[in-house]
Amino acid sequence: MKLATLKNGKRDGQLVVVSRDLRNCAPATGIAATLQAALDDWDAVKPALEKLYAQLNDGAAREVQPFDEARCHSPLPRAYQWADGSAYINHVELVRKARNAEVPASFYTDPLMYQGGSDSFVGPRDPVYALSEDWGIDLEAEVAVITGDVPMGVSDGQAAQAIRLVMLVNDVSLRNLIPNELAKGFGFFNSKPASAFSPVAVTPDELGAAWQDSKLRLPLLVQLNGKPFGKPNAGEDMTFSFAQLVAHAAKTRELAAGTIIGSGTVSNKQGSLHGSSIENGGVGYCCLAEVRMYETIEGGAPKTGFLRFGDTVRIEMQDAHGASIFGAIDQKVRNYAERA
Repeated sequence: MKLATLKNGKRDGQLVVVSRDLRNCAPATGIAATLQAALDDWDAVKPALEKLYAQLNDGAAREVQPFDEARCHSPLPRAYQWADGSAYINHVELVRKARNAEVPASFYTDPLMYQGGSDSFVGPRDPVYALSEDWGIDLEAEVAVITGDVPMGVSDGQAAQAIRLVMLVNDVSLRNLIPNELAKGFGFFNSKPASAFSPVAVTPDELGAAWQDSKLRLPLLVQLNGKPFGKPNAGEDMTFSFAQLVAHAAKTRELAAGTIIGSGTVSNKQGSLHGSSIENGGVGYCCLAEVRMYETIEGGAPKTGFLRFGDTVRIEMQDAHGASIFGAIDQKVRNYAERA
């Protein structure tokens, strides 16, 4: 099943069911007004949503309209909780290696996770806003899940059963603000602005064989200014599955329905800078910081700059037949001071 939220002038938008081919949608009228409402009463409303989804795919649904990704908000325009992990230890290893530091042994058994701002997300076709290019604007292409209610202290197996939906995310980072924030010993805040999620969120069963052991085993496709930038497989080199990430988040607290858990930047192990880019036969990257880390490791200093105003970022994932699964995050970087 595929679900999306259309902008309708209200803060939480309108829940719609989207056809498998992303061509059409139908409002979930009489079932749930918003995605959060559906998640709050998932067991009761899921059968009706699935029935509407089947009718939509069979051409039998009423109130059908063309599905326009440009009209979408993030599936949850705001959420009770957004926690982002760092499941791809290769990314962490590169960060540490670039500054000649070892990765602590605990990082391989105890997931890294921070709590991001969830009061307002950015639509998948809305701009990435910043007030200064000097902040070091960077994309971070990731996969994320939305949970139902999760009790404290669940097992990995129980956590897997609590995963309701899967989607993509651009978790924007302001790299030049991070060092000073982390030096305070209290985590990210100013360096993590609003994130954007894919137009569509899908139930795990919709992913078929690509969803295995709570990992999404498909390439994550990233374009920068219209050119291929990354295509790492989201299921490879993922040290912690989504079940493990959800269980970690619920170690000391209950998670409310609508909690979003991110994978962290998708990153596959590669040989070197000269063999890691798509142009050189590698799978590329999901953030600019990773390119800069390779450059630092091999050349002593980074050469690639961060995003500039006017740059564009596109993040998407396709099924085995080349069809888009979640729709595309497609954003332009803009100066907030010049917004309309």
